[in-house]
Amino acid sequence: QVQLVESGGGLVQAGGSLRLSCTASGRTLSVYAMGWFRQAPGKEREIVAAISRSGGTTYYGDSVKGRFTISRDNAKNTVYLQMNSLKPDDTAVYYCAADYNIRPVTTAELYDYWGQGTQVFVSS
Repeated sequence: QVQLVESGGGLVQAGGSLRLSCTASGRTLSVYAMGWFRQAPGKEREIVAAISRSGGTTYYGDSVKGRFTISRDNAKNTVYLQMNSLKPDDTAVYYCAADYNIRPVTTAELYDYWGQGTQVFVSS
């Protein structure tokens, strides 16, 4: 019903920045709350950030507060994750997800659609 494709990942040195994008096709993103999750090898999947349908309400995981910013441009059918002051511990595959909800959702199992992920590697 909706397909999500992440982009913008890559290799960056600690202290650097990346901006991830999640672009949807098949249906407008305006009807979905959106989230970014990440999973590193041997680690549990964790919430990074989430945003409401309109973009007026956001949530951030404790480990990224003050460094990452989630935003959305519904006219472009795209959600962004701006990542600053990157640390080696940020190394993971980052996934975007969509949920038919108004509020930002922080529980992965509640999301309906997922992208394939984009790899972020932060070197020390």
